[in-house]
Parts: sequence; structure tokens; C-alpha cells
Amino acid sequence: MTSRTLTIGLGVALAVSVALNLFAVAAGASLLVTRAQVEKRVEAQHRPPRTGSPMQLIGRLDPAVRDRVRDTLRASALAARPDFEEARQKRREAVGIASSEAFDSARVATLLAQSREAELRGRARLEADAVAVLDTLEPADRRALSEILTRRGRGVVRSDGQKRAPAPAG
Repeated sequence: MTSRTLTIGLGVALAVSVALNLFAVAAGASLLVTRAQVEKRVEAQHRPPRTGSPMQLIGRLDPAVRDRVRDTLRASALAARPDFEEARQKRREAVGIASSEAFDSARVATLLAQSREAELRGRARLEADAVAVLDTLEPADRRALSEILTRRGRGVVRSDGQKRAPAPAG
């Protein structure tokens, strides 16, 4: 072997070594990021769901305030109902247009945005009213009812009273 061939061979070996090392570092970093994401998901799945429906939570309250809280939250839910109905209607319209021959992506996107806005209005109303109710309670009752602010573990109750799993977000 000549010195030139040896130099070229060493250069190629060095380039291959650097490339392999970069690949190994990228694979290691990818593994760490993926592992952290999987651990978050597993932790979220093992987090206990909310212990009961809002009415069960209200049942834990001091009897002196239970009826007032139930009536206030029921009135809040009834006031927010049109927003949630609008959200469902807009989403149904978007699905209808998306599955039709006359597909209009701009119209579907607009309907989905309007659906999200209506749902957020309804949720904001419910949350604001819940916070207002919590503000009127003693610490022990507030602790018992504070779980109504969580969104985990809620099913959707259909108009026929049957409970089903929540629809995927989106």
C-alpha cells in the first residue's frame, strides 16, 4: 500500500466512524425523548379518574348548603346547554359536508372552529359558575366539591339518558 492509499483509507474510516457516532448519539437522544413521552402517558393512565359525578360530589356537602349548590350548578348547566348543543350541531354539519360529494374544506374548517368556540363558551360558563359557587363554601365543602373542576373520567350522557364514552377531542 502506498502512503496515499493509506491516507485515503484512514480518511474514509474516520468519516465512517464520525457518521456512526453521530447516528448513535441521535438514536440515544431519540430513545430518551420517546421514553419520557411514554412515561408521561403511562402516568396519565394510572392517574385515578374523578371519583364521581357532580351530583355525587354535591352529596358529600354539608346538608345546609347542598340544595343551594345543586340548584345553582343545575341552572348553570341549563344556561350552558345551548352552547353545547350548538357545538354538536356545527360538528354534525361539518361531518355531513365532509362526507358529501359537495365537499368544501373552508366550510368544514369554519364549522369546526365555530363548534370549538361554542363548546369553549359553554365550558367557560360552567367553570366560572363553579368557581363562584366554590367561593361561597366553607373550606371542607370546597375541598369536597373542588373535583368538579377536573375534566377526567367524564362520560357523555345522551339525550336518552344512556352514558357513553366521551368523543375524541378535535
